[in-house]
Amino acid sequence: MRSPSTQTNWAQFVPLASVFFFWGFVAASNDILIPVFKNAFTLENWQSQLVSVAFYIAYTVGSIVYLLISYVTGGDVINRIGYKNALALGLTISALGTLLFYPAANTKSFPLMLTGLFVVAFGFSLQQTVANPLAIALGPLHTGSQRLTLAGGINNLGTTIGPLLVSFAIFGAPTAKEATMDIESVKIPYLVLGAAFLLVALLLKLSSIPDRPAAVVEEEITVRTTPRNSALHYPQLVLGMIAIFVYVGVEVSTASNLPAYMEKDLGFKTQDIAPYISLYWASLMIGRWTGAVEAFTENMDLRQVLRFIAPYLAFGVFLGVNRLMNHDLTPFYIYGAVILVLIVADIASKGNPARMLFIFSMLGITALAIGMVTHGMVSVYAFTSVGLFCSTLWPCIFTLAISGLGKHTSQGSSFLIMMIMGGGLVSLLQGYLADVVSIHASYIVGVGCFAYLAFYAWQVTRILKKQGIAFDTSVSSGH
Repeated sequence: MRSPSTQTNWAQFVPLASVFFFWGFVAASNDILIPVFKNAFTLENWQSQLVSVAFYIAYTVGSIVYLLISYVTGGDVINRIGYKNALALGLTISALGTLLFYPAANTKSFPLMLTGLFVVAFGFSLQQTVANPLAIALGPLHTGSQRLTLAGGINNLGTTIGPLLVSFAIFGAPTAKEATMDIESVKIPYLVLGAAFLLVALLLKLSSIPDRPAAVVEEEITVRTTPRNSALHYPQLVLGMIAIFVYVGVEVSTASNLPAYMEKDLGFKTQDIAPYISLYWASLMIGRWTGAVEAFTENMDLRQVLRFIAPYLAFGVFLGVNRLMNHDLTPFYIYGAVILVLIVADIASKGNPARMLFIFSMLGITALAIGMVTHGMVSVYAFTSVGLFCSTLWPCIFTLAISGLGKHTSQGSSFLIMMIMGGGLVSLLQGYLADVVSIHASYIVGVGCFAYLAFYAWQVTRILKKQGIAFDTSVSSGH
């Protein structure tokens, strides 16, 4: 088996990145669908969160189906059909899901809407199982997590644009005096999205992405432990599965409950919330663009400069997109000061993924606590800044969890993707708690999620050291 490349293969990475964009576009658009469906179908808070449940539980179902087929056929499905074919198949499945939005919108059927979202995410499950380890594999270990961070930054370009375009499709221009909500208008953007899925599937089939890339991790590190029979025999993966569950949970639930908080407690109109949802997901883009700079250069001085340029460049993208949509940018300029906290935290991580995970988890707890004890726009900015501190956690957890798995890497990846269901279940829990107490107080759920992530950062360091696995902090930011 050939050794992993010593340089990132950008010709293969670029077409792969388009898949990450789609995941973000759809996931963030759900946060606009939640208040729209709540009003259109007269739902309770917890019922409206079924949008998140249907979407994120599909990842678990998809992973289970993948593992069952692999077990029954006696071999890994992805290794058998190839990475490119698996990505194309996943995109085709997602395209079929978008078709369901047409009859769902015409018949005004909430269950059929949920079914469409489920099928779209079912296809995403297969795509994620392939794309995440593939992004790490397209180059050396010490920049693998940066490539995953960069892919995440592209994902969040989709999350920044998605809510704005879907909101425009439903409500029209934000400058309109009377914004009307037509549930049938939902079908157009999703049908266009389905056509884009099929186009990218074709482009990926024609790309140079390898069907069977080189192994990811242990050809560059020495593992002192003996190989094991299953990915579940590795404690870094098992604890990492829980970490992915609570990470996706707090990331999604913070955003999906924000519209209800702004409507009910702060008096915002539904059509005026989209820029703030966009800012939340843009915050993840800001953090991931910051964390990805080391994938581009080994020059330490240039990295330090880019650490300050990249986040504000991403922030500029957010401002530019909202300017094109004719939104008032005045409330968002102050957010530039909050970004400085992200930059300081990124520098303080000193290139260690476990340290990054711990620092950003503690900042996430701080942001939620400030949001819960304040009111008005201060609380909105605090809750929104959770996006900054979630930004680098996925690549941190994913890289740490699959380290040392070797031939079990694909299986481990599938188990991690399975735990994306936390996005739906944690959102449902917070939505239920919001009905029982208040939306403001319900963010205590996110505090608990971040607390576990801080624990995982501490525990996984001990586990990997025992296995002889270490990340070179002099060359890797480990985001």
